[in-house]
Amino acid sequence: MALMDFVKKQFIDIIEWMEAGDGTLSWRFPMADREIQNGASLTVRESQMAVFVNEGKVADVFGPGMYKLTTQTLPVLTYLKNWDKLFQSPFKSDVYFFSTRQQVDQRWGTTQPVTIRDKDFGAVRLRAFGNYAYRIADPKTFHTEISGTRDAYTVAELDGQLRATMLQHISDAVASSGIAFLDLAANQIEFANQLQQATAPAFEKLGLKLEAVTVQNVSLPEELQKILDQKIGMGMVGGDMGKFMQYQTAQAIPKFAEGAAGAGGGGVVGDAMGLGAGVALGQVMAQQLSQGLQGAGAAGAAAAAPVVGVKPDEVMATLEKLADLKAKGIVTQDEFDAKKAELLKKLV
Repeated sequence: MALMDFVKKQFIDIIEWMEAGDGTLSWRFPMADREIQNGASLTVRESQMAVFVNEGKVADVFGPGMYKLTTQTLPVLTYLKNWDKLFQSPFKSDVYFFSTRQQVDQRWGTTQPVTIRDKDFGAVRLRAFGNYAYRIADPKTFHTEISGTRDAYTVAELDGQLRATMLQHISDAVASSGIAFLDLAANQIEFANQLQQATAPAFEKLGLKLEAVTVQNVSLPEELQKILDQKIGMGMVGGDMGKFMQYQTAQAIPKFAEGAAGAGGGGVVGDAMGLGAGVALGQVMAQQLSQGLQGAGAAGAAAAAPVVGVKPDEVMATLEKLADLKAKGIVTQDEFDAKKAELLKKLV
C-alpha cells in the first residue's frame, strides 16, 4: 500500500488554483519533479486563465472550465512534443494561472507638475491625480512580456510601471480633449475618457486592458494659482484697468491693517510707514473712485470738469504696480502703455 501511495505522488492528476487573497496576477503551479498524468483534470475558475508552457514556448491557453488533459485538449503541446494521437503517457509541462479579475483602486498622480499646452495660457504646469482599474486580457502576452518564469507576480510589482505610463500620456489627453485648463475641473469625466483612450494602447502591449480611469483633482502649482486668481479678478471687472486697480487697492487695505495690528506699535518708523502706506492707498482709491464717478456722470459735466493732477510719487507707485502686473502677464503691453500715458498727463 505504501508503494502505491508513493507511485501516485509522482503524478499530478488535479491541476487548479485557489487564490488565497488579492493582489496576485500570475501563479505557477508547483510541479517539482513530478509529471502530469495523461487524462488529469484541469480546473480553471471564473476570473482565471491557464497557460501550458513547454520548454519556454507558450503552448495551449485555457479559459474558465473543467478539462480532461489529453492530446485532443492539448493540440499545441501535442504538436510541440510530436506526440502520437494515441499518446497516453505522463508528461511534463509548466502550468501558469492568471487572474483576470479587475484590479481596482490603483492610484496615479503627478509627483511634479506636468507642463502642457493650453489655448488660454499658452503653457501651464498642472498637477492631477485619480484612480484606474485594469485586468489581464491576454495571458500569453503578459507571460512573455512581464511575468515570465516567476513563481508569482503581484500587482504591487507592476504598480510603478503602470503609474508612469499613465503620467506619460497626460499631455496627450489634454491636447486631444481640446479642453482649456480653466474648464478641466468642470469636464473631469471627459478628461478621464481622453486619458484612458491615450493610455489603453500601452496597456495592450503588456497583455492588459485598461478598464476605467477617474480624475479626482486637477490643480496648478501655488505660484501659478496666485497669477490665475489675479487674472480672474481682472475678468470680474470686465478688463477695465481703473476698476481693477480699485479692486486691488480694496484687497490690499485689510492686509496693511493686519500688518499694523501685528506690529503692536513697533516704533515711530513702523507707525509712520504704516500711516504713509495707508494715506497712499487712500489717495489711489479716491482717485479711482473719482474717475468712476466722473465716467458715470453726464458727458457735458465731465468735459467741463478740470483735470485733477496727482503727485509724481503717486504716479510712480501706480506705474510700478502696473509694471508688476504686466510682468506676470495680467496686463498687456498696450494696456500698460495706455495707462502710463494717462497717468503722465495728470502730473502737476
